[in-house]
Amino acid sequence: MKDDQVPQDDSPTYSGHKKLVYAVDQDGHYKKVQTSGWEVESFATQMAVDDINQRAADAAIAVKQGEASPLFYHMFKHRMDIVTLAQISGFFQWQIRRHLKPHIFQRLGRRKLDIYCQVFNLSIDQLTHIDESK
Repeated sequence: MKDDQVPQDDSPTYSGHKKLVYAVDQDGHYKKVQTSGWEVESFATQMAVDDINQRAADAAIAVKQGEASPLFYHMFKHRMDIVTLAQISGFFQWQIRRHLKPHIFQRLGRRKLDIYCQVFNLSIDQLTHIDESK
């Protein structure tokens, strides 16, 4: 994209900030250009955020119905999946899948719960319960 064609659509997803992108100048060299957003990118970003928020809402329902552990909700609320949570926590993916089951999660020891608390920056009480207003 040419540097004079970089979109400046004042995207609400940027919250008034600018993003640095690379564009080609008149001499054919890459240069850094700031953009305030692009309408298409903003739409795609909003769709992705809405999807994540819906997954968190669905996870909250699953937790309240006893189908999943609170970890399931917190994982989506913090925009993570099993792979990401495994990388951050140091647990294997198969362990996290087990911890998503309510009866397994309830038996987790303090050390494992503390790891999840650090990952999500939550207290034990916040980790083991979800806000009832969700």
